Amino acid sequence: MARYRLTIEYDGTPYVGWQAQANGPSVQSAIEAAFLRLEGGRIVVKGAGRTDTGVHATGQVAHVDFPRDWPAEKLMDALNAHLKHAAAGPQPIAILSVEIVGDDFDARFSAKARHYLYRIIDRRAPLALERYRAWHVRTRLDVAAMDAAAKRLLGTHDFTTFRAANCQAKSPMKTLDRLDVTRAGDVVEIRASARSFLHNQVRSMVGSLKLVGDGRWSADDLTTALAAADRTACGPVAPAAGLTLVKVDY
Repeated sequence: MARYRLTIEYDGTPYVGWQAQANGPSVQSAIEAAFLRLEGGRIVVKGAGRTDTGVHATGQVAHVDFPRDWPAEKLMDALNAHLKHAAAGPQPIAILSVEIVGDDFDARFSAKARHYLYRIIDRRAPLALERYRAWHVRTRLDVAAMDAAAKRLLGTHDFTTFRAANCQAKSPMKTLDRLDVTRAGDVVEIRASARSFLHNQVRSMVGSLKLVGDGRWSADDLTTALAAADRTACGPVAPAAGLTLVKVDY
């Protein structure tokens, strides 16, 4: 039996998230179904991060123990073929690469950093092509103010304010290594990096930064919200469609 590392891209729109759940289709279950067609028995695919309903990925990582000793490229091609011809129809999932790794590699626990991108498009006209890829905001945001405020969140803090009520992490303490806000035309990009994040942390931070961008909050208001360590102090949580897991470092 060999352990394989998978790098995965997916459109999260039709899924209840990465993790297999009883309430709808998941990315994990779709890939496991592809393995089932290959092997005939249940194969568990373990991911680096549990992206939520509607969240996308261009660099999700998972590992799997596969009983057949297949070349990595053969396994990649076979999985992509079964995802394309799945019983439920073509799945918007692509296995970008497959590597054979040692038994000590764990997609979740071996990760040293996770990198997310959140996209806001601030224009008057509604979104057509980007409808499920970004948060549509009708008013122009002050990106410079957002970026300056974002720097208040860098470092190690109690991020209870930006943590979902049902978050299962043992501690709200996290170290945020990067939180940058930049603009390219009508697209506002927010990039966040940390070893790990709390449930809904990125979307919660983005929702509060949006209040800074439209002038309803100052950087001091964001600092006060963080210090409150109180979920009710958070701004509205940003929609899932704008969030993408872009890379996991090992």
